[in-house]
Amino acid sequence: MPAFALEPEQYKWCEELRELGARELRPLAEAGEEGRINRPLLAALGRHGLLGRLFAPDGRPASALDLCLLRESLAYSCTEAETALALQGLGAGPVALAGTDAQRARWLGEVTSGRAAAAFALSEPGAGSDAAALALRADPEGDGDGWRLTGTKTWISNAPHADVFTVFARTTQDAGPRGVTAFLVPAGRPGLGGEPLEMLSPHPIGTVTFDGVHVSRDDVLGEVDGGFGVAMRTLNLFRPSVGAFATGMAQAALDAAVQHAGTRGAFGGVLRDLQAVSHQLAETATRIEAARLLVHAAAAAYDRGEPDIARRAAMAKLLATETAQQAVDTAVQIHGAAALQRGHLLEHLYREVRAPRIYEGASEVQRSIIAKELYK
Repeated sequence: MPAFALEPEQYKWCEELRELGARELRPLAEAGEEGRINRPLLAALGRHGLLGRLFAPDGRPASALDLCLLRESLAYSCTEAETALALQGLGAGPVALAGTDAQRARWLGEVTSGRAAAAFALSEPGAGSDAAALALRADPEGDGDGWRLTGTKTWISNAPHADVFTVFARTTQDAGPRGVTAFLVPAGRPGLGGEPLEMLSPHPIGTVTFDGVHVSRDDVLGEVDGGFGVAMRTLNLFRPSVGAFATGMAQAALDAAVQHAGTRGAFGGVLRDLQAVSHQLAETATRIEAARLLVHAAAAAYDRGEPDIARRAAMAKLLATETAQQAVDTAVQIHGAAALQRGHLLEHLYREVRAPRIYEGASEVQRSIIAKELYK
């Protein structure tokens, strides 16, 4: 199926998701505390079967295109619900991609029901965009059957109160990306700590500290020293859907701006009568549609197993997140000061839209990936 030719039932599903987000999920989001895991919201996502769409019945990652449609639709009406869902997928994605049958059986059901919150612990104080430079140590124990994790992760979504962490640690020194192993670390392990961070974006994020935390071979996701590949495969799946999140926010901002421009009186008419305003709306609408098509194309390519996923995913995330920033900023400008008032939709989107240009690979990293793929 061409990426741009969605089926009627897919359009219907998206509309149903928007309505569900506005009707049931947004009130739960508004009742929660910013910067903290919203357990009732997670439970609702599980109850409505939305978290279950993250993974296929066999526990493997589900359709990337379905994930994009789901994230864009939820982002349009309830960004907190979208982010809660996405963090579950990102945190448990390595389990689906590389976990053993026992690891999948233990955690995927808990995550998709909303009973357990998952976290993807990759970034460190000295290793953000350069993920291969991470320094969290995994020192082998004397019996050769386990390791002790020592160090700090930071800017970790759902930290520090997640129920399970996918942790990337260095098992071989001076080996770059080839010396990293992925571990599955449940909350409550002795030596595991952390604290929340107060950020511009309202979703939960914090640090995770490891003071000799024990992990065994049963906690390894994939192969020892093969964790960097686990991280990159997970990001390749989720990068297009970060673009979908951005597109949903951009569309919500555009629709708000169109409605405002059509009703706000100005200079003897309404704002949309001013060419300076109408052309901004036209430009924004065109960019959003282009971003949406690129996101869908990248997701469809992932589902087909095409070889150039890294390039497509990077392009989709880059264009969509940069477009969303422009779209929200334009909508704020058209609304004027009212859009900056606490509680206004655009004030909320303005805080939400900045982070996606940084996490899961900053825009500059995406450009580097694209350039590298061009010269292969």
